[in-house]
Amino acid sequence: MQDQFKKAQIFLSLHQQNHTFVMPNAWDAGSAKMLASAGFKAIATTSAGIAFSLGRPDSENAVSRDEMLQSIQRIVQAVSLPVSADLEAGFGRTPEVVAETIQLAIKAGAVGGNIEDFTSDKQKPLFDRALARDRIRAARLAADNFKWPFVLTARTDCYLVEHANPFAEALERAQLYCEAGADCIFVPGVKDLNTIEQLVRQIPKPLSVVVGLKGSPFSVQQLANIGVCRITIGGSLARATYALIRKAAQEMLVSGQFSYAEEQIPDSELCEFFAKTYAT
Repeated sequence: MQDQFKKAQIFLSLHQQNHTFVMPNAWDAGSAKMLASAGFKAIATTSAGIAFSLGRPDSENAVSRDEMLQSIQRIVQAVSLPVSADLEAGFGRTPEVVAETIQLAIKAGAVGGNIEDFTSDKQKPLFDRALARDRIRAARLAADNFKWPFVLTARTDCYLVEHANPFAEALERAQLYCEAGADCIFVPGVKDLNTIEQLVRQIPKPLSVVVGLKGSPFSVQQLANIGVCRITIGGSLARATYALIRKAAQEMLVSGQFSYAEEQIPDSELCEFFAKTYAT
């Protein structure tokens, strides 16, 4: 618990400093260790990457809450860095279920986590504002039952669901979520720097931005220049990994070549790397 408390303090401090930090997303213990070794100050999980690693789609109910929490716990236990958990929509509609999910994520070792307002219903893709606010408030209260900080990120999918007025809707929801206790606001899907800058200026809490989506080739420096606090990569690294597997498979099958092997890390090097942090 003392270790988790220290991680929680570190993670919270990253959101309180006047400096942009990158928090890449891992999907298993191996990817987590590889990212941690690069020198990042925190990492996050990716629900999409975890789903893909289980051979399932990134969709509601494809991965159960228990399975997701088990994957999160393996990632937490693999690294010494703070880990923020991708908790999707909280694995339930009601504030009570969201609160329970937050408590379980903290028990799994997470020191932060995001709750989104996406419903997975094509006819009504976003939770009503009042319910979405109550879900964040319940998450905050649940996190506050513990003796250490928990960085609660409220994610709104206004841009991803192609809302008729995504900017105004995102701002309205961000304000509600901040008032409900969110520490950070996440608005994925914005594709121009000017809009991101306006979000930074008008949202009273730190803004998290995802890169790695097609059509949004922002650099860390560009986002830092406009005041973005946190940068994540979502499931993009996992998707890129699977792209390599598919490309290699086609090359082997069609041309009988194995050029992918030229970029592999030698077995001895990987064994040495993982041996450094392997706990028996």
